[in-house]
Amino acid sequence: MKKNLFIILIVSSSLFAQAKLLIYMDLQQTDHLKAYGITFNVLKDGITSDWLLNYRGGSFMFDYSEQLAMRCRLKGVSFLPLSNQETVQIYSLVQSEDQNMEVVRLEKAPKIAVYVPPGFQPWDDAVMLTLNYAEVSYDKIWIEEILRGDLEKYDWLHSHHEDFTGQYGKFYASFSGAQWYIEQQMLYENEAKKLGFKKVSDMEKAVVQTIKNYVAQGGFMFAMCSATDSYDISLAAMNVDIVDRMYDGDPPDPDVQNKLDFSNTFAFENFKLEMNPLIYEYSNIDIQPLEVGDQRNDYFTLFDFSAKYDPVPTMLTQDHVNVIHGFMGQTTMFRKKFIKNSVYILGERAGADQIKYIHGNYGRGTFTFYGGHDPEDYQHAVGDPPTDLSLFKNSPGYRLILNNILFPAAKKKEQKT
Repeated sequence: MKKNLFIILIVSSSLFAQAKLLIYMDLQQTDHLKAYGITFNVLKDGITSDWLLNYRGGSFMFDYSEQLAMRCRLKGVSFLPLSNQETVQIYSLVQSEDQNMEVVRLEKAPKIAVYVPPGFQPWDDAVMLTLNYAEVSYDKIWIEEILRGDLEKYDWLHSHHEDFTGQYGKFYASFSGAQWYIEQQMLYENEAKKLGFKKVSDMEKAVVQTIKNYVAQGGFMFAMCSATDSYDISLAAMNVDIVDRMYDGDPPDPDVQNKLDFSNTFAFENFKLEMNPLIYEYSNIDIQPLEVGDQRNDYFTLFDFSAKYDPVPTMLTQDHVNVIHGFMGQTTMFRKKFIKNSVYILGERAGADQIKYIHGNYGRGTFTFYGGHDPEDYQHAVGDPPTDLSLFKNSPGYRLILNNILFPAAKKKEQKT
């Protein structure tokens, strides 16, 4: 009798043992942003996980451990312990041919670099804010590190409020007398001199070409705000001077528009530069505030991709909602007619020629451009206080950023389309 009872207890415990831990990412999740941090740090510890694309908002599946469960509780992240039977049911559903879902194995945490000048404040960069909040580790690098070849140490590179054209953000008309602007200009000019460049714009061209080579060799580039269009503009202007005398001491080429090389760019083509140095705009790629209109009506919609046939754009658009409130930036959105046909459109403003979120391939690597400055600060201005992400821990706009840091961790599958 005692022997039979012992066998029954063993069988019962095996049936109801907690085999897996599911961090669900739908509307029931208490802290979406911290959930990415937990996933990243599990990978960093050498433990693989599965990303269940389109299942409950793009959930994460792990082998169960008490340590992981405790980590989730401490960080305020909702999770569900699963038995073997429940786990099999979920995987069967996700892998079913009639479901637009897929399992993607996450293997290794990417090494992350954020491109920022010395003294740069983290609240000036939404990516640094969310990496800090989610507790995702990263290194800060700048021009000297990039030009000496340090990018090869990293899998993923982010740039945010950088002006790759060498025009200091085209803030001259509004802020040329401000102390922060003067100090910024001196910082860049001293860096150019130290590295042997006559002008800041020439130094920036060397940087963008180095980043382009990094992507070609398999790197992942993620850019927001002005680092998106200014990067491509600098690539197009690699062999022509587009910068006016108040920025670099000499006038631009009078035939600059005809000398742009759009074959050299990642995402944009056939755009026209804004050559007035006093106008706060680089080109006609960017959507203007008057075109956006009332912020109460400013929303963009994520595209719905086939998870089994197009897993990459599906990963980048995982979210618990598919309509997201817009937000402004030095570069807010991209004009659709200037986007190359080879580029994936991930998010757009419905019924308008206004694109928020794009992705593309170059060589063995990829680039992703996300318009706007801060997903939870609609019109972030110079000197504004930082966004407190503990108040926005379920932000769908910030989730798109964090999708990009896990994307390089995915086991590579041959794309079917």
